Amino acid sequence: MESVSFPRVKPPGPGEAVRIDVKGTPVAVFNIGGKLSAIGARCTHVGGPLEKGPVSGHVVTCPWHGSQFDLDTGQVVRGPATVPEPAFKVRLEGNVLVVDVP
Repeated sequence: MESVSFPRVKPPGPGEAVRIDVKGTPVAVFNIGGKLSAIGARCTHVGGPLEKGPVSGHVVTCPWHGSQFDLDTGQVVRGPATVPEPAFKVRLEGNVLVVDVP
């Protein structure tokens, strides 16, 4: 497994999300109660921006058509999406965002 660092990206504060590019894959990083979670940033339904969707608990809702994804696993919680999002391990090393890429 490879780790990719993002020293120029401001990590998301509590209740916030940021979108980053991890080796050509758009990834949304969420800060939920101080815990970071990262999944693919484009909804698997029609590509909605998940980092702009509302979060409830550990579930993000796509702002375009309402598909919901688990922020820990990327699994679909509610459609219309049927394909899960890739999930990534993410952490802070100091103030630097680090994402593990399988």
